[in-house]
Amino acid sequence: MVSTAVEQPVTIGVTGTHSTGKSTFLARLAHDLRTHHIQVATVADLGEQAQRLGLPILGNHTWASTLWFITHGISLELAVWPHAEVVLVDRPAPDALGYYRAALAHRHETPDPDIHARLEAVVTSHLPAYDLLYRTTLDPAIPLGTDKPRDPDATFRRLADHHIGQVLHDLHIPHTPLHATDHDHALERTVDFVLHKITTLPQPLPR
Repeated sequence: MVSTAVEQPVTIGVTGTHSTGKSTFLARLAHDLRTHHIQVATVADLGEQAQRLGLPILGNHTWASTLWFITHGISLELAVWPHAEVVLVDRPAPDALGYYRAALAHRHETPDPDIHARLEAVVTSHLPAYDLLYRTTLDPAIPLGTDKPRDPDATFRRLADHHIGQVLHDLHIPHTPLHATDHDHALERTVDFVLHKITTLPQPLPR
């Protein structure tokens, strides 16, 4: 019988408010891992795709758009499992829940407890898939990036930073702070972590 099992790759996510270096860090990490001949797949930020689909984002997030971000992101992660040794995720599942909370606070709305519990359950069920999570730290002194259109609302940016941190706290999600000045050291630590994980993973039995 041919096995249909898929080995779960090492999965690393970076969460945090917008324009805090997530994509830059992950691009550098992908490059460094590939120099070690490691197969890497990246799940990119879904914000631009959501906009093309007409889904509300940022301060306009709804529970439905949040569920789309969570479930679509998870689906994309699972889709690359058979093709990579390492999966890098720009905005893992908890990120969307933090943005939803920030949007509600921004609009001075109270979350529906049943809906919020459902969203939390989806996020929590997927947490074991992440081997390592980083959370970027907001430094208001660092200007917004210019590589693509950015939301200039500094108040919402701070709200997103706060509520992402609160989600990580409330759901007891282990994570490591990622400071803008610490990328070089974080890259070294992460590559070492991945190399150790890959060399200690159970090897498939010969067929």
